[in-house]
Amino acid sequence: MDTLTTIIGIFAGIIVVVLLLAAIAPKSYSVQRSIIINKPRQQVFDYVKYLRNQDNYSKWVMMDPNKRMTYSGTDGTEGYNAAWDSDMKQAGKGNQTIEKIVDGERVDIRVVFIKPFAGVADTYIATQEVAPDSTTVKWAFYSKMPFPMNAMLLIINMEKMLGKDMEESLNNLKRVLEQ
Repeated sequence: MDTLTTIIGIFAGIIVVVLLLAAIAPKSYSVQRSIIINKPRQQVFDYVKYLRNQDNYSKWVMMDPNKRMTYSGTDGTEGYNAAWDSDMKQAGKGNQTIEKIVDGERVDIRVVFIKPFAGVADTYIATQEVAPDSTTVKWAFYSKMPFPMNAMLLIINMEKMLGKDMEESLNNLKRVLEQ
């Protein structure tokens, strides 16, 4: 009986520690990266506003070339939705919807993850002219984590993990647009 009490006490202690960590952990995170592309702003914007073009530069979209895709609406316009379903655990299942477009400046996208973990992220891609033939592309990602899952934010460095993937994607975008 003492062994059972000890085991229950250890599990209860672990649960209390996780809940305490979750109480002090951040509830949200944001990551942003940018790159300069040597093309005019409107040309860059006219490329990034189409979700299907992510097939050519987004590390996440390119992760599983065999994923099943469904689309609704008109790409490059508000309300357009691209949904994916992958047998690869890393790619999972979810969808992204264009929420708002400010022509030549910014595309706001809501990403809903279903598998392997449920979640919602708001992201945007913004373009800003540096010179007539040079554009800064900024990609930002913001999400919340529910209690007590937010305790993972004390362990996982989302800035580093997502930032690396965003940098790779932006470098792919630069390569595609500048060739």
